[in-house]
Amino acid sequence: MSSLLPTVTAPIAWALLITELAIASGLIVGMFVVRAGHVRAHRAIQSSMVLLNIPIVLILMLPAYLDYVLPGLPGSLGQSFYLFPTLMLIAGSTAEALGIYILLVAGTNWLPERLRFRHYKIWMRTELILWWAVVFAGIATYYIWWVQA
Repeated sequence: MSSLLPTVTAPIAWALLITELAIASGLIVGMFVVRAGHVRAHRAIQSSMVLLNIPIVLILMLPAYLDYVLPGLPGSLGQSFYLFPTLMLIAGSTAEALGIYILLVAGTNWLPERLRFRHYKIWMRTELILWWAVVFAGIATYYIWWVQA
């Protein structure tokens, strides 16, 4: 199945993996920055990482999913070639949406009070855990599509 992928995209996939690891690492850095009391720097780091990921997903990841994974679903979902990208899509969409929601709540007054949360730590920790789960699914996808092939 992975032979269906054009080999010219392997370097792009490698660069994408490194970029996503850097973004996720940036979120960890942001966590330590806020613990050191630098709230503005934390906001800048976290929001940059979440917003930087949007075009990457829309331009590179989603088209690959639509071209190579979606046509094999649902029948091939039991195969790792299809399973891990699908898990990554579900968890990644959730993580990105949660990240944008946190940005809206923490950085703007755009949401009405009833849609805002007050306990920032639990939401941000959930986001960080979810984001890293997506990264691990991405590593598994990279391995299955490019190394194991």
